[in-house]
Amino acid sequence: MKQLFSAFYRKLEETNMRFERYLKSQIDWNNRLTAITGARGTGKTTLLLQHIKETFGNAPQDVLYVSLDNIYFSVNNLYSMANDFYLLGGKELYLDEVHKYPAWAQEIKNIYDDFPKLKVIFTGSSILQIFKANADLSRRVRHFQLYGLSFREFLIFEGLLQKTQQPFSLAEILENHVSIAQKLIREITPLPAFQKYLQYGYYPYYQEDIAGYGERVLQTFNAIMESDLPNVESIDFYSINRIKKLFYILSEMAPYTPNISQLSQQVDVTRASLINYLSLLEKAHAILLLRKKATGLRQMVKPEKIYLQNSNYSYALSAESPETGTVRETFFYNQLQPNYDVAYTEETDFCIDGKYYFEIGGKNKTTRQIKDLSNAYLALDGIATGFRNEIPLWLFGLLY
Repeated sequence: MKQLFSAFYRKLEETNMRFERYLKSQIDWNNRLTAITGARGTGKTTLLLQHIKETFGNAPQDVLYVSLDNIYFSVNNLYSMANDFYLLGGKELYLDEVHKYPAWAQEIKNIYDDFPKLKVIFTGSSILQIFKANADLSRRVRHFQLYGLSFREFLIFEGLLQKTQQPFSLAEILENHVSIAQKLIREITPLPAFQKYLQYGYYPYYQEDIAGYGERVLQTFNAIMESDLPNVESIDFYSINRIKKLFYILSEMAPYTPNISQLSQQVDVTRASLINYLSLLEKAHAILLLRKKATGLRQMVKPEKIYLQNSNYSYALSAESPETGTVRETFFYNQLQPNYDVAYTEETDFCIDGKYYFEIGGKNKTTRQIKDLSNAYLALDGIATGFRNEIPLWLFGLLY
C-alpha cells in the first residue's frame, strides 16, 4: 500500500493544471460510482489527477489513485487493496485503466456493495461494455465519455482563446453565428489555427512532438488494437490483423459507402464478422459510422457511410494531403457526434437531431442544393464569418 501512495503522490506533483478538459466540469464527482471511458490518448488519467489535485492537494491520505496495469496487481487483487485502503480510513478510490484487470467489473461491484462509505471513480477504454459487463454494476454506475480535443479546447490549449470561453449550443450557433464569429475574431485568427487543428489538434499529446505526431497517432491505434481490444473482447491475433487491415482499407476510401459483401471479401472474413469488426472500430473511436435515422436491428445492419473518426487520422494515414472535402465532413461529424444525433440523409451531407440539414463545402459552395429545404444550412470552410444560413465550418468546433 505504501508503494501505491508513493507512486500516486509523484503523479500528483507532476500534474499540470494549466489546461483542463471539458468533461471535468460536467462530471458529478459526488456519485458513489462513476465510470469515465474514452479512447487511448484523450486524457482520462490527467482528468482524474487534476480533479484530485484541485480538490485534495498533493498528498491526501484518504484518497488513492492507482492504475490497474501496475505490477502490484500481478500478486494482489483489487478487492483486497480496496479493503486495506478502507481500513486506513480511505474515502475515495480512483481506478485507472480498469480494462487491464480481468475481473474488474465483479470486483468493483463487490467494492461498491461492501464498502458503502467508499466512493469509486474508474476509467477504461472506450471499447468497454460498461452496461453489459455486470448487470448489477450497470444499475449503479454513472457513465461519462471523454472525446478528443474540440477545436475550442485546442484554441485554449494553444493559448489563443481565454479559458473562460464556454462551449456554444448548436441552437446558439445557428441563430447567432454572425455575432459569435465577429466577437471571436477580435481575439483570434481562426482559419490558420483551424488548419493546424485538422492536422494535429485532436489528441492532447500533440504538443510533445508535432513533427512525429502522425506516427504516434498510428502507434496509438496499434496499441488499441493489440493491447486494449484483447483485454476487453475475446479476440485472437488473426482477428486483430483483419480489423487492422479493414481500418487501412477504409482509410483509403473514406468517406466510404460500404458494399458489405465486397468489403468482407477484401478483408477475407464473413459478413457477420465484418459487421462486428466495424462495430469494434467504432467503439474504439477509430471510425464513424453514418446511419439512417432508424431504430433497433435495422440501424445495426449496415451504415450508409463510413468516415475516419477524426481528421488527424486522415493526415496520419495519407501519403500526401488528404482530400479536402473528406477532411471537412469528418471534422463536422466528429465535432457534432458527442452531443447530437448525426444521421444520413439523401438530400444533404448530414441530418442533425432529425431536423437540421447540413451541406459541407468550401467558400464558393452555393445554396442551390438546400434551397427547397427548411432548417437547412451550409457549413463552409475558408470563411471567418457567415451570412444567413451560410455558417463558418470552424464554428462547429465550439460545441464542447
